[in-house]
Amino acid sequence: MWREPPVCEAPAEASRMSQEQQNHKEEEGFDFGNNVAWFLTGAFIGAAVAILYAPKSGKETRQFLADKVQQSKDAVTESSNNIVEASKDMFERGRQLVDDAADLFERGRKLVKG
Repeated sequence: MWREPPVCEAPAEASRMSQEQQNHKEEEGFDFGNNVAWFLTGAFIGAAVAILYAPKSGKETRQFLADKVQQSKDAVTESSNNIVEASKDMFERGRQLVDDAADLFERGRKLVKG
């Protein structure tokens, strides 16, 4: 009357499923960047179409676009300058650290020699 439950290979199957899920997550992570790029491209195209179909005259729309382009150029230029300044500062800090380390090394060498 009483039957033994069927023997199955649950741990091996669970391990395989876990590996498949992990592989799927890795693939999703890879696709995430691609999806973001496509989303941003679509947003840009949508914004461009919305501007072109806006209820403004052609002259106003062109002026609006020119102003936005100039603002974008200014923002990129400012960001680039900030990055250059930060890079120069980090380079100088790194150079100082290397000089300090070389000085400490030289002092240690002199101490060991006597």
